[in-house]
Amino acid sequence: PFRLEAPSCRTLFAVNLFQEAEAMAGAKKADKVTYTYTDEAPMLATHAFYPIIKAFCSNASVPVELKDISVAGRVIGLFSDYLSDEQKMNDELSELGVMAQKGEANIIKLPNVSASVPQLKECVKELQEKGYKLPDFPEDPKDDKEKEIKSRYAKVLGSAVNPVLREGNSDRRAAVPVKEYAFRYPHSMGAWAPDSKTHVSCMRDGDFYSHEKSVCLSEACDIRIEHVADDGAITVLKEKVPVQAGEVVDSSFMNCAALCEFFEEQIQDAKEKGVLFSLHLKATMMKISDPIMFGHCVKVYFKDVFAKYKETFAKIGVDANNGLGDVYTKLAALPEEERKAIEADIMATYEQRGTMAMVDSNRGITNLHVPSDIIIDNSMPTAIRGGGKMWNVDDKEADFKATIPDRGYGLVFREVVEFCKQNGAFDPKTMGCCPNVGLMAQKAEEYGSHPTTFEAKANGVIRIIVNGSDRVLMGHSVSKGDIWRACFTKDAPIHDWVKL
Repeated sequence: PFRLEAPSCRTLFAVNLFQEAEAMAGAKKADKVTYTYTDEAPMLATHAFYPIIKAFCSNASVPVELKDISVAGRVIGLFSDYLSDEQKMNDELSELGVMAQKGEANIIKLPNVSASVPQLKECVKELQEKGYKLPDFPEDPKDDKEKEIKSRYAKVLGSAVNPVLREGNSDRRAAVPVKEYAFRYPHSMGAWAPDSKTHVSCMRDGDFYSHEKSVCLSEACDIRIEHVADDGAITVLKEKVPVQAGEVVDSSFMNCAALCEFFEEQIQDAKEKGVLFSLHLKATMMKISDPIMFGHCVKVYFKDVFAKYKETFAKIGVDANNGLGDVYTKLAALPEEERKAIEADIMATYEQRGTMAMVDSNRGITNLHVPSDIIIDNSMPTAIRGGGKMWNVDDKEADFKATIPDRGYGLVFREVVEFCKQNGAFDPKTMGCCPNVGLMAQKAEEYGSHPTTFEAKANGVIRIIVNGSDRVLMGHSVSKGDIWRACFTKDAPIHDWVKL
């Protein structure tokens, strides 16, 4: 399946597609091109490119069909039993998932929203206002029906599309015409000052990077994941995961006590250095682990507020994993005097804890308002391209601390930032390019880790067991609240990745 990424690649992409269409016309297998309707910006590009695709393919007599995999489309498809016949839609993502496993599939997958809980709730609210009788998203399910509703909605959260459609590895290379265009018409770049205070801070220990274990299995088997509490009680977290011969299984965990200590250190350090505090995660794709880490940061930054109003927040259902925005939303249910007192304490926190990077200064939206507002693979490149700056509360650019807990990727950004401080901004007119070849086929690595990511409910050990023999493949001692995850990477995707 094709992956459309950079706007500057579109013309070349269309030419390649035309060549593909010509080849398809003489083949027996391929009979159509499937174009995906999504909700990611820029929507203008999504709509403008569609007729171009149809025009090219029509010359080869290849039809083009449209499949809706937007957040709204996926919600409607999963809850058709709640809707009228006129409102019902097929679960088109599942249909595409079946198609993607066939050799004749030609899917043009546009960038799509990986929804956070606040985004999903907004989507449901908007659909309800338009007459769709959808159930509310139950944050804290009270019975089996609400649990079933929440499990359905969970299929829409995070990176729900890519693991289904990306049966192949990712192969992104800047074509020569695209690179030549960049040489001739370089985009703007902010200037880096040698004395810039901008820097990246990562954990020194206790992160996923420091705890990873892996094994390559010599034969196919089924494994299970279980938690063994200190008192000996065993809880099966995942009953059965089939693995193939040659498959790499790895697991790791984030020590959340160390994480919270790290956040406290970085908040204080940012204030002492006079830079903006900012947190950079990927709470969309990593929909289990990263919202939890985000929530810990919210609770650490506003620790006095959460301590002072602990009972009130529990009563109104505040969930820090959904960000400061969720706090403000839930406060609306309180009497005005009580609400204003809490809001005043929140505002006073900024004076005590130091300034924070803003997403929207004019509307008062901070870095910690919504977990999906700052996504690391967009936020960090944007800041680097802008001269190492983020926006402060006064709508001015300022140096910042990029808090990236896990060293697995944080150190890459640290190296780039330090390079720019020493050598100045990159120059699009002269710099080279690097192919981006990603190992992600068949839900490889973190791409497929969501069903096997767990928050430890008690102190103990989380381990991977081979069903039948009860052989322990690996395990970790964890404390209550730690985030443990397992990843699975099959042999064929690894071979394909190496070839690419």
